[in-house]
Amino acid sequence: MESLESILHYTFRYPRLLKQALTHSSVTSDEQQNYERLEFLGDRVLGMTLAHLLYNMYPEEKEGELAQRHTKMVRAETVAKVVKRLNILPYIVAKDEGTKKGINVLCDVGEAIIGAIYIDSNIENAIEFVERNWKDIIEKESSSQKDAKSLLQETFHILKQPSPTYKVISKEGTEHEPLFTVRVNFDKNLFSIGRGRSKKLAEQNAAADLLTKIKIRQQQAEEEAKAAADAQTENKSDNAETKTEGMTE
Repeated sequence: MESLESILHYTFRYPRLLKQALTHSSVTSDEQQNYERLEFLGDRVLGMTLAHLLYNMYPEEKEGELAQRHTKMVRAETVAKVVKRLNILPYIVAKDEGTKKGINVLCDVGEAIIGAIYIDSNIENAIEFVERNWKDIIEKESSSQKDAKSLLQETFHILKQPSPTYKVISKEGTEHEPLFTVRVNFDKNLFSIGRGRSKKLAEQNAAADLLTKIKIRQQQAEEEAKAAADAQTENKSDNAETKTEGMTE
């Protein structure tokens, strides 16, 4: 098990817990020997840890947006992805190879390992394991969504503006949990501020906010132009009626 502990970056005081976390119920129905109880515990630790991580990484997002991210990160496919990436599959003990490779089994094992680390030591080590193996997935998931910085770049080009530049206004917090504040300008009167647990996230948040402000400004300009055109049309109509009345008289 030492090779697996090296992969996990954690050494168990009680190796039996790691063995239990890897044992499927097809091998033994004894819940003191298979992973089911540990999986139950690890599922809760994973959910809580990811909620806290997302809360810190996206300080400006609303509850609904955080909930969507959380759902994606705790689903079976994501947990199984972590287990596959760590190459834990060869260590899983099940009745047959087919069972071991199932998405749900891989997910269960991942959660059971989290539970085992928690029982073996403390919540801090379990949280560290989750953050180490999920943080980059969260960031990749974020960048795979609509890229606000790219959209802002395209918008600046269409509006014949120089490329946007991002300036770090401040960096607060600790080295492990920094909070960046970034500013991006459209012109002298229009700018946006974005915050995030990394410079990249802060820039994305600033870009997204500026895109919204640019859209609002364009809508206002269109409404003003339409109102001016309507007023001009109405004036022409009034002048035409006045002229007609004069001719009649």
